[in-house]
Amino acid sequence: MVGFSFKNQTNTKHSAAIVLCVSLLLMSCATTSKPHESEKHVGATKSITNSEGSSESVREVYLRMKNRDLSEKEITEDEEKSAQVAKISSRTMIEGASKIDGEEDGSSQVKGKIYYLEGAEELNLENNYFDIPVVYNDQVKKWMSYFLNRGRPFFQRYAERAGRYAPILGAILEEHGLPRDLIFLAMAESGFNNNAKSWAKAVGPWQFMPYTGKMYGLDQDWYRDERRDPIKATVAAARYLTKLYDDFGSWELAAAGYNAGEGKISRAIRKYNTDEFWGLTKGRYLKDETKNYVPKIMALAIIGKNLTAFGFEEIDFHEPLDFDEISVGSSTDLYKLSDVMGIELEEIQRLNPEILRWFTPPNISEYKLRLPPGSAEKWVTCCIGQDLKASEFQEFVVNKKNMSLAAIAKKFRIRQPHVLANLNKTNESTVFSKGEVVKLPFRLGEVVSPGNNMYADLYEKSRKEILSKNKRYKKRYYAKNKKGGRSKAPKLYVVKKGESIKSVAKKHGISVKRLIASNSKLKKTRAVKAGDKLVVR
Repeated sequence: MVGFSFKNQTNTKHSAAIVLCVSLLLMSCATTSKPHESEKHVGATKSITNSEGSSESVREVYLRMKNRDLSEKEITEDEEKSAQVAKISSRTMIEGASKIDGEEDGSSQVKGKIYYLEGAEELNLENNYFDIPVVYNDQVKKWMSYFLNRGRPFFQRYAERAGRYAPILGAILEEHGLPRDLIFLAMAESGFNNNAKSWAKAVGPWQFMPYTGKMYGLDQDWYRDERRDPIKATVAAARYLTKLYDDFGSWELAAAGYNAGEGKISRAIRKYNTDEFWGLTKGRYLKDETKNYVPKIMALAIIGKNLTAFGFEEIDFHEPLDFDEISVGSSTDLYKLSDVMGIELEEIQRLNPEILRWFTPPNISEYKLRLPPGSAEKWVTCCIGQDLKASEFQEFVVNKKNMSLAAIAKKFRIRQPHVLANLNKTNESTVFSKGEVVKLPFRLGEVVSPGNNMYADLYEKSRKEILSKNKRYKKRYYAKNKKGGRSKAPKLYVVKKGESIKSVAKKHGISVKRLIASNSKLKKTRAVKAGDKLVVR
């Protein structure tokens, strides 16, 4: 069965329905309030009333109207026009961000509080209005300088991916009553990369930690990780950000809480007796990562909404997210489905980033799978009744006497033994005899290695292991550099008349290279004179 068909969020003149849908997604259907007029960005999902008088969300209206029949010619013209308009209209700013003109005549496209960027006249910006607080101070300037110079290639890649994901992310945020410009928080977190993963095991476009993700409805197991899904993760992020704003009443503190945790920010507020973010950054309690986080978001917002002003005229934006959705059974083999549908496996994986393996989760009887536009009709006519259940599993012949299922799971880096137990229709306490055959959740012909993205996570160290390793390293480092409980202070030597770099190095039993490396001023001059103080230890 077809769930829905999600189409480009730009335009067409061929269908009034699509024009209406676009206006609903890319604009908030409300008049502006005056700049700096207070109105809290929280509340129920925005809804409108249809002809029957029932309430529908913007997304529901879009999907309902988009499903109206179009001729093949109209669809082709729609897609061509969409691609052209998306490329042209996205050159001035990243689509999905708020569109505010600053006028007080009701023409602005944002509901809620509007902020004007003061003190940035020198930049001659086209867009000076935002729906989150943005300032132009030294911390923000530092990050702008980074993204416009050394980090320019990073921003370029982030912006290209934004063409695909930012429009739907902005629409979801708006539906939850949040500022659209919070898309730049996701940009700061991951650069709109669904597969982004930090050393601390934060995952996905919004970089949810495992516990927080589960708390906001993102399921994670051996087969899938919903933190990677751009739509589901954005809904979860909207709920979490709403909670953080309710806690602190400030988007700067809400963002800081998203990075460091609300507990950390609450303790910082009590410690320094201020609820102003910039005041909290003056102390040492918050980590540099959190202190830099908010200005980084602001820098991305300023550049992202003024692309041409900063020389980003030729960004090759990815096409907006677009897919059909079908229902498949549990353990559906994606290789088989790829073959019968004539769709590249890589494209199926790109549209379904939450699926970690080569088959759909066996514990979900009806799985909603995304396929390229136009695939739903083909699925119904050619393939819906075919047997696509995963069956080509690798096998392991037990080579030891009394080998437990847990031991086999450990041997193949499967941290959840129940995966093997369920696949072999047994329980986790099972002990196998030598010669017995055990099914493995790997596909025949597949190489299980870190280079295969379906199995790369099996080779990753756990967060606990990483923290333990860092702790051991620190202990060795401090033990090496301590004597009698005190760190060794650098030993200074005052150069005497007639001495050279070579003679000083020889006198203290170190190489010339080490002496120069320990004294940065020697790297340029390569010479010493009487009275110079040199570090010789």
